[in-house]
Amino acid sequence: MNKDSATSNHLFDASTLPFSQACKNNKQPILEVLQKELKDSLHVLEIGSGTGQHSVYFAPRLTHLTWQTSDVLAHHAIINAWHTAYPAPNLYAPMAFDLAVDSLPMSLASNQPYDVVFTANTLHIISWSLVQKLFELVGNALPINGKLIIYGPFNENGDYTSVGNQQFDISLQQRDPKSGIRHLEDIIALANTHMLKLSDKYAMPANNQLLVFQKIR
Repeated sequence: MNKDSATSNHLFDASTLPFSQACKNNKQPILEVLQKELKDSLHVLEIGSGTGQHSVYFAPRLTHLTWQTSDVLAHHAIINAWHTAYPAPNLYAPMAFDLAVDSLPMSLASNQPYDVVFTANTLHIISWSLVQKLFELVGNALPINGKLIIYGPFNENGDYTSVGNQQFDISLQQRDPKSGIRHLEDIIALANTHMLKLSDKYAMPANNQLLVFQKIR
């Protein structure tokens, strides 16, 4: 956990840190939804923290909860760099987590299951088999009424929601045929098999969506 309040942000030049423009663009719209959806939550596990930009923006603005980052080890140096530049007392250093081999951990803060799992821009990057694994793990680990919150682009009614998403999907599959924008209907059906019910859906910038699933039993 980053507790070193003596670390001065001015010692770090954020322009030198690995940077995601998408994170910068969507952080405030996502935060506005999280402030509503997580007002009664305590412990968040972020899967696929990437650069760590989301975590350093959300944690100090959601001070009533703990924010645990996680990713494969290759991304930890980047996440730690952002955490060092922008520390927060409720922000936890990245945990090693690989969907292919790991189970969801318990909360370091409470030694209980996380009551929220958050992931952004991951479902279209990983393979469908790993998407299935994600929902299986979350469905098994979340307590009743716990939430799974997912941000990213989704197809609807069997088609793209924009030309931009279609072009993005083509580029994804050219890079990795196992990746690609997922169909919302498939995601909802998959969630239902793991006792996760879609409780809300928010339209987001650049033809993205934020989906909120709740564990029903």
